[in-house]
Amino acid sequence: MAKMKNATFRQLQVFESIARNRSFTAAANELHLTQPTISVQMKKLSETVGIPLYEVMGKKVFITDIGNQLLETCYGVFNELDNFEMSVANARGVKEGALKVSGVTTVEYFGPRIIGDFCRKYPGIKVSLEVKNRQKIIDRIRKNRDDLYICGPVPSDLEVEETLFLDNPLVILASPLHPLVGKKNISIEELAGEQFLKREEGCGTYLILDKIIGEKGIHFQSSMALGSNEAIKQGVISGLGISLLSLYALTHELETKQLAILDVEGFPFHDQWHIAYPKGKKLSIVAQAFYDYLLDEGRKLTSDHLFDVPGYKIDYEL
Repeated sequence: MAKMKNATFRQLQVFESIARNRSFTAAANELHLTQPTISVQMKKLSETVGIPLYEVMGKKVFITDIGNQLLETCYGVFNELDNFEMSVANARGVKEGALKVSGVTTVEYFGPRIIGDFCRKYPGIKVSLEVKNRQKIIDRIRKNRDDLYICGPVPSDLEVEETLFLDNPLVILASPLHPLVGKKNISIEELAGEQFLKREEGCGTYLILDKIIGEKGIHFQSSMALGSNEAIKQGVISGLGISLLSLYALTHELETKQLAILDVEGFPFHDQWHIAYPKGKKLSIVAQAFYDYLLDEGRKLTSDHLFDVPGYKIDYEL
């Protein structure tokens, strides 16, 4: 029978790095260890468990089912130790520690500004931000990978604590040379003949667009899926088609007149962002500090991101 109490913390660190990087070489570089040391640590950990934790095919490492279970255990151990360190720091009257935040792709347009301001207030806190599409954020919530999440409403089968953070206006954008620019009260049916650039499946705007056109029974002339907001913006600027994006992703291009917003009935479509974390999870001292900051200074700082867009000032006092 495996005696996991014989596994060392260093072995767990090495295993987590290998699993994340899918490479012994990358893990050795990340942890500043030699590859022979990495191999010895993994040999000892595998012997302790008694079941293969990974398979090596070519230069790639593939984690087994039992290895994935151990990986989840590693995250739990690391989180508990992080929380303990933060508790010690708080008892000393110092806010310091590590904070992991993840958010949907549009967060990249305002998240760094919020984090920068927060870190100036609390220089002892180190914040990491993961930006993914909606489906990947939902997966991270299920696996409890981060301290806090900024996303739209989550599926009803996922038990979370969520607080409304901010209004997220979605608009139909086009090249300034598009013939519909300047026309008032465009019906969404008028867009049916357009080439529509959309995000990949699993993205929040993709799901919203699918819902809107599904209710209207509309089928675009053609559509093209692109993997990022930046790719969509460049495609629209170059005249490839029209699209739907958050206003937060467009402030620079609207200010420089590279893009235009079409006056389509029912738009802006007002989606909402929430701050979420798994139900029953006790926030660390650092996570609670960032949560409180988001609902106060962070909310105002984010809404002010739209100050250069006429007519789109957002009410942050929700």
